[in-house]
Amino acid sequence: MSQTTKKALAASLKQLLKEKPLDKITVTDLVEDCEVNRQTFYYHFQDIYDLIEWIYVSEAARILGDKKTAATWQQGFQNIFDYLIENSSFVLNTFHSLNREHLERFLYEQTYHLLYDVVDEEAVAYSVSEADKAFIADFYKYGFVGIVLDWISKGMREEPQTIIQRLYVMIHGNITKALHDFEKEH
Repeated sequence: MSQTTKKALAASLKQLLKEKPLDKITVTDLVEDCEVNRQTFYYHFQDIYDLIEWIYVSEAARILGDKKTAATWQQGFQNIFDYLIENSSFVLNTFHSLNREHLERFLYEQTYHLLYDVVDEEAVAYSVSEADKAFIADFYKYGFVGIVLDWISKGMREEPQTIIQRLYVMIHGNITKALHDFEKEH
């Protein structure tokens, strides 16, 4: 029952965000829309921002699935874009709120996991430390998330496939080159 209530509150928040901005939504609005009492809300969440964080964390697991390999990373990024577009009211309201760090943390974590798995797979043929692999994944993570945040700030208008293709041009062969160069340093 607990997960069902959390999911219902999350759905209510997403629905309300289609009608008004985040800073205009109250706990009262949520519990009335969801037909639960305030105690029920506070049993599960400290405040609306706690609910936002729960939404990003709980939905993150299903986004990437097994699309975290050198052959499938583009589909993994497409899945992230699809999620952002599918939840555009939620994403844009979070982006423009005081607690935008929930969205940023979500993007950084998803992107890092995707990229680290790609780097780790490519590193099989190289003797590279975990710290160096993490550094490479971090480098590309910050670039990707910066591009996505810029895309969100511009209203999510550009086609994700165009962005992914540009990322492919930038990344193709460069992770392998970085692994090779890090191996030579040690």
